[in-house]
Amino acid sequence: MNSLPLLILERFTKFTLKDYCYKMKEQKYINPFYIFFLTIPTGLSQGFVTVALPYLLIQHGFTVAQASAVVALGFSANVWRFLWGPIVDISLSLKKWFWISLVLCTSSLLLLCFNSFNVKEQAFITLIVFVSQVAGTFMLLPVNGFMAKCIKENQKGKASGWYQAGSLVGVGAGGGAGLWFSAHFGVVIAGLILCVSSVLFSLVVLLIKDVPHEKGKTIINELVYIGKDILSMLKVPVALLVIFLILLPIGSGAAANLWSAIAKDWNTSADTVALVTGILSGFVSAIGCVIGGFVIDRWGNWIAYLGSGILCAVITLVMALMPLEPYVYIVGVLAYTFGLGLINAAFTSVILFAIGKRNVATKYSLLASLGNLPVVYMTVFDGWAHDKYNSKYMLLMEAAAGILFVIIFSIILKTLKNKNLIPVTAE
Repeated sequence: MNSLPLLILERFTKFTLKDYCYKMKEQKYINPFYIFFLTIPTGLSQGFVTVALPYLLIQHGFTVAQASAVVALGFSANVWRFLWGPIVDISLSLKKWFWISLVLCTSSLLLLCFNSFNVKEQAFITLIVFVSQVAGTFMLLPVNGFMAKCIKENQKGKASGWYQAGSLVGVGAGGGAGLWFSAHFGVVIAGLILCVSSVLFSLVVLLIKDVPHEKGKTIINELVYIGKDILSMLKVPVALLVIFLILLPIGSGAAANLWSAIAKDWNTSADTVALVTGILSGFVSAIGCVIGGFVIDRWGNWIAYLGSGILCAVITLVMALMPLEPYVYIVGVLAYTFGLGLINAAFTSVILFAIGKRNVATKYSLLASLGNLPVVYMTVFDGWAHDKYNSKYMLLMEAAAGILFVIIFSIILKTLKNKNLIPVTAE
């Protein structure tokens, strides 16, 4: 499966198949920067769903609450991805699963782009969105495996930053470019461009040595072993604390799923929405992720996560208090996105800390699935708050929830540390 790209590479460079085989044989760890490119395809699919799609649905007669429901239910695929985590752990190699999931991700995105977005077909649209996001989340599982097994321990903070940076750049590009191309050239053209881009970014996986699954084990025995490993993880106080933390609405970023749908409240044009929520947000969030990775390595998971959560809430609060003008929308969305970049890096890092090195795809997907619950319920809540009141009240409620639960968790964390239930090395 890797031979054709390598033959093309050999044809135009001095890099040969022999060089490649030798490099793969000697490789033990990979550059954390590789992770950036491998998460972009999933981000492209998610970006189209969370940025371009809500705007398109509103233009076709959907209410904000209806659009938020479609996005939230589709995004709930992230909640269930732990169910297919064991498949990656017990069968095929990581690179094979990566290529398979790439095909599923791009084909499902194209299927969505051929839809007419009729209000009467809301259930069918939601189903397609859900399937597309299932494919996208499946693609992240082998990437999680590469991070856990091919990255040095002292570089996992940086890898976490690059992981989220790639995903958010993909979301920005998939949303912004997807919306712009949809508006100017049609949804199908937009889908084709995003799919081709996904394939090109995915070629970076050729630079990574494949990681095979453990052979000689039956599916039943392996599932039992994975179950015991998960139960063992859940007995660790730090793991339980991480699960509690990621279930809270701290830095959920739910408003980001509705920026395009509510942009008219700030009198913002379609092209401005595409630029701000797309390319600019992608790069700003990537910067936030990378900075977040360095913050984690310097000050630890707890400070990075809670500090980022407070920053997100403050930005949301300030935006709610500002006038409904285009410049407020532009600055507010970009600042909000930067905060999400910071907390997303911390989110990945705390999960990597909790899962260890065994059955990483299953355990990572389980915790990441739980961590996506706040995005789902807060997106639905934000949509309800907007239609019940307005955009300002929606932002105020999201900010209040974030600040409240940062305070609650900080008190719990301090109490546990005082009782020596949380080791200092957890940070």
